Amino acid sequence: MAMNCHYCNKKTAHGNNVSHSHIRTKRTWKPNIQRVRAIVDGTPRRVYVCSRCLRSGKVQRNV
Repeated sequence: MAMNCHYCNKKTAHGNNVSHSHIRTKRTWKPNIQRVRAIVDGTPRRVYVCSRCLRSGKVQRNV
């Protein structure tokens, strides 16, 4: 599945888990990506959009 938002280009972030003893291991934070039908350039298309863009109204949904 595509892990970036079509509107805000939010992607997977990388970093470290840090334990109590300060041992570091790699980890990722994945955005909440949804596949929705939206109006893009006047035509309905299926696009991958993060939940923040859906909630804020940046995406015009096609019902």
